[in-house]
Amino acid sequence: MACNLVTSSNGVCSVASDIEGKSFSIDPSYKPKKLKTSDTELKSIDLDYKHESRVLVLYTGGTIGMCIHDGVYTPEPNFLVSELRKLSIFHDQEYLVKHSICDGGQTPTPWMQSPLCMPLSKEKKNVVYCVYEYEPLLDSSNMTMDDWARIASDIKTYYEDFDGFVILHGTDTMAYTASALSFMFENLGKPIILTGSQIPIFETRSDGRDNLLGALIMAGNYCIPEVMIFFNNKLLRGNRSTKFDSSSFDAFHSPNFPPLAVLETKIHVDWDEIFTSNTTQKCTLYTNLCPSVGLLRLFPSITTATVRQFLAPPLKGMVLESYGAGNAPDSRKDLMQVFSEATERGVLLLNITQCHRGSVNPSYATGKALIDAGVIPGSDMTPEAALTKLAFVIGREDWSSEHKRKKLSQNIRGELKTARTESLVSDFKLIDSLGKLMKISSKEEMQTLKDAIFPSLMCTAAQNGDLAVLQKIREGGGHIGMVDYSGRSPLHIACGKGHFHIVQYLLQHGAPLHVRDNNGRSPLYDAVKLKHLDIVRLLVQTGAHLVLPPYKLGSELCLSAAQDDVDSLKAWALSGANLSQGDYDGRTALHVAASHGHQDSVEFLLEQGVSVTAEDRFGYTPLKEATAKGHREISKLILDAVKPTVSRSTSTDT
Repeated sequence: MACNLVTSSNGVCSVASDIEGKSFSIDPSYKPKKLKTSDTELKSIDLDYKHESRVLVLYTGGTIGMCIHDGVYTPEPNFLVSELRKLSIFHDQEYLVKHSICDGGQTPTPWMQSPLCMPLSKEKKNVVYCVYEYEPLLDSSNMTMDDWARIASDIKTYYEDFDGFVILHGTDTMAYTASALSFMFENLGKPIILTGSQIPIFETRSDGRDNLLGALIMAGNYCIPEVMIFFNNKLLRGNRSTKFDSSSFDAFHSPNFPPLAVLETKIHVDWDEIFTSNTTQKCTLYTNLCPSVGLLRLFPSITTATVRQFLAPPLKGMVLESYGAGNAPDSRKDLMQVFSEATERGVLLLNITQCHRGSVNPSYATGKALIDAGVIPGSDMTPEAALTKLAFVIGREDWSSEHKRKKLSQNIRGELKTARTESLVSDFKLIDSLGKLMKISSKEEMQTLKDAIFPSLMCTAAQNGDLAVLQKIREGGGHIGMVDYSGRSPLHIACGKGHFHIVQYLLQHGAPLHVRDNNGRSPLYDAVKLKHLDIVRLLVQTGAHLVLPPYKLGSELCLSAAQDDVDSLKAWALSGANLSQGDYDGRTALHVAASHGHQDSVEFLLEQGVSVTAEDRFGYTPLKEATAKGHREISKLILDAVKPTVSRSTSTDT
């Protein structure tokens, strides 16, 4: 998998996993879940990756899919998908029928077991999506840490199968779930978007339709590698969001951070604010969360006994909501003593402000008193982000106590404001000169010019392998993930040209790994096709994976085998491709290599352990192909490989 899973051996801080028959919980109220899926869903669409993207919708419950029973809203199982199929903005049935794979050429995939397909949008992609529903559905007030872990684990399971993920969730605890998921996924490479509604989606007046529609569009068309919340035409960073209003359609705000995207007549994405991991490591999922954490809000005359009782075992971490810029009554020596005693015995205390906006600033004596007591400043984190980060950090059993304290004050997922370590200047002489020539003076017009010019400049620098120019453009305001008119990013270009140092630089500065160009090709595909093996290794190490229909992969492998191109076969193998995959006729690369008498290719494929007994649709195996063409040496090689396989099979049967 491109997303590794790390779990805990400590039962206290481990999370529930009711996958594959296992079930254990840190919350007694947790109810084990079933995720209702259909094996035929993904197989029932003949995906043309040039203009399609795949999104997985995980339906956990919430108002968006509720119905009225006995005068109150309650979750309604097995209802959402059937109703979405009736709405043309969510499902293009004509497109589905046109692209359905038929069983034996006669019977289409059952209508209710097929994915849903959004109509073609201005983004020029059909978003094909599957809705997997949890059983039981939840009001989000009943959400637990175990549910967070289950959702995260399911995303990990399907990480390579989809371009993006949407989670339908109740609004009450959505910000907690979004924050938790953001910390659990390290080096995330794909969008995860939570959304819901204040009114059920099928009522005449509802914000649910726009929220789900916007979430699907953003997840299917924009490779923003973050956990986000989409609400009221705004895409917010998940761990910067908080529920601001209990009844307004504008329910969520990001008080200390701007929206990542705003959907108006056009979609405006603030690419400069996108959080990137800047590493060549794969996406990793950490599911260990510690439930022994809490939130304590200071108030005048709070008693020492109350605080001491709150900090008593088994509490391991506490978020302290202090006054103003992180202040507490420094005249209360008794209170400071309680905080000191707690930190001395290993309890992690994290200080955030009670104010809706602003951050902790230890400039005041009343704020310094908390630092002297061992309380860690939490900058401008929301309560939801601070609490879930605390649960995550304490759950990292591989970190020392000192390292945990350090991580709490650091920006690890974009959750808090820190001083920039690198200065990206806004001026760029070429752009300035063009602006003067075109008599552009406003900031908005200049930004439009940059958006038009920078992609071509960055792609040209990548093509030429000119790292100095690429750095200069990036420092002048060029975003590393910009694409040109053909949808190709600098990473596409560098991978195709074989410029390893450029690829490495781009990945280390957050270049999106999973973006596909207008022809449906990813950077990994370009590196494989051009046989740049060192770049293929680096991309796979970073988490890249192939996005190809099986039959197309089979055709590509057969073409390499027909040309006796062992380096090409090596590149496909390094990319993680299944070398036993057949083409339209079920012919594998080994069939073709055996038929053409290409011994080098045959030897390599056999070394890779490909299937030697696979039959094409005409009933031919690779051995039959070689024998029929009189390639005796190749027949012997394949026969020698068949014998151990038959022997192992016989041994297993007995």
